[in-house]
Amino acid sequence: MKIGISSCLLGTMCRYDGGHSRDKFILEQLSTYFDFIPFCPEKMIFTTPREAIRLTKKDGELKVKTSSTNVDVTKKVSDISKELANQIQEDELCGFIFKSKSPTCGMERVKIYPENKSGQSENTGVGIFANEVKQKYPLLPTEEEGRLADAWLRENFLMQIFSYKHIFEFLKSSPSFKDLVEFHTTYKYLIYAKSHNSYKYLGNIVANHGKKPLNIVLEEYKYTFLETISQKGTISNTYNVLLHIFGYFKKLITKEEKEEILESIDDFKNEIIPLIAVIKLLNLYTRRFDIEYLKSQKFLNPYPKELALRSTIKAYK
Repeated sequence: MKIGISSCLLGTMCRYDGGHSRDKFILEQLSTYFDFIPFCPEKMIFTTPREAIRLTKKDGELKVKTSSTNVDVTKKVSDISKELANQIQEDELCGFIFKSKSPTCGMERVKIYPENKSGQSENTGVGIFANEVKQKYPLLPTEEEGRLADAWLRENFLMQIFSYKHIFEFLKSSPSFKDLVEFHTTYKYLIYAKSHNSYKYLGNIVANHGKKPLNIVLEEYKYTFLETISQKGTISNTYNVLLHIFGYFKKLITKEEKEEILESIDDFKNEIIPLIAVIKLLNLYTRRFDIEYLKSQKFLNPYPKELALRSTIKAYK
């Protein structure tokens, strides 16, 4: 699975000062599951080391200038950013990890300076390359390396990447209406955990009451599915999904077992135990009673368990 990434995060010495921003989590954990495709707009047009660049604004116009000599390099940076953004589609990337605060790669809070070099910065900008990528691929999973330290953002981002990859593999398989129903069925609870409204809307698309052609239905489904998985999961929605899953075997177990499961679900809701503790319990009963419908649910097993994304209470809000 290929993921785009700012080169410096891999340890490449391409920063303006000749250094790098090697990220331990990315290199030591994510590299097991992803093939990283490095991008560095600045390295493509400037030497290393080099004078730093920064975003400036005057009369509402955003420009890129060298920090000391104040040379305008806006066109160079914009042109290479567009070129590299086009490469993302060619490489069939499933997501992108950007370097935070970078004037080219920062997704948010990038310092913007007034034309007067002595003026104070504004922390409201987006890097030129990151903005180009977001404009061209609004539903591509994207995140900054700094934000991946947040367990909630990390879990949502990686779940989004695996789902993003899956739907494009599915669409490449020349699916039938029956195949779409089966695909949607496996994602029902994951979708429900993201958005109740999207759950209903996607269900209506699959039902196809308007008898639309398959290609139209698939396009509508793809867009809404990608939009849905980009949303952040919540404790409240996840709690409701856990109760729904519990309903599949509540009549098959003892009173004591029911109490144990419900107590665990409530403990998750009250942020006492992490989600993985409840998931392991539900998977145990799913296998015990051989419930095929639940075995196929992506919500219970959305990505490799070794990533341990649901092993902390902070993974859900």
